[in-house]
Amino acid sequence: MNVAIIGAAGRAGSRIQAELLRRGHSVTAIVRDPAKVAAAPGLTVKAGDANDGETLAPLLAGHDAVVSAVMFLMSDAETLIGAVKRAGVPRYLVVGGAGSLEVAPGVRVLDLPEFPEAYKAEATKGAEFLDRLKAEPDLNWTFLSPSAEFVLGERTGKFRLGADALLADEAGRSWISYEDFAVALVDEIETPKHERKRFTVGY
Repeated sequence: MNVAIIGAAGRAGSRIQAELLRRGHSVTAIVRDPAKVAAAPGLTVKAGDANDGETLAPLLAGHDAVVSAVMFLMSDAETLIGAVKRAGVPRYLVVGGAGSLEVAPGVRVLDLPEFPEAYKAEATKGAEFLDRLKAEPDLNWTFLSPSAEFVLGERTGKFRLGADALLADEAGRSWISYEDFAVALVDEIETPKHERKRFTVGY
């Protein structure tokens, strides 16, 4: 498959890029500074701005899927969704956040009193992005939320998937590595099981 990644130089984007290349897919890395992305077989690097929909759409055209791996505070849902739709790409996958996951029916992680204030703005905008996708009548989207701790780690290929509820391991820790998150996302690209849905991944 031919997949474009917006924000391929970031922690999540770079791992998703590596996982796609590992499986033999063709990848277009769209980044502000192409010098930040090392050359690799099957990889094309293009300069692009997630906030410039007019120039972004032509970069996305012709791909089988687009992955958005940019921070919500540094992007705009309408701009990104509009660019993907104008490009005519069949699938749009978003690296989401854990803040919009539920710890009880109707109670989101970001609504908890102990939720760190430093992350609230990003989490709130991520939740708004998800709501915007849910209201989108035409686009075939998928929003993958990591667990509460999104950390550098190893690619184990062993994890659990969920829907809207926050996952935690037997010790009560909610976490996933960027590497295994990438495995789950690329699995979804190859074998769609969550079209027009949000899902989550954790240990």
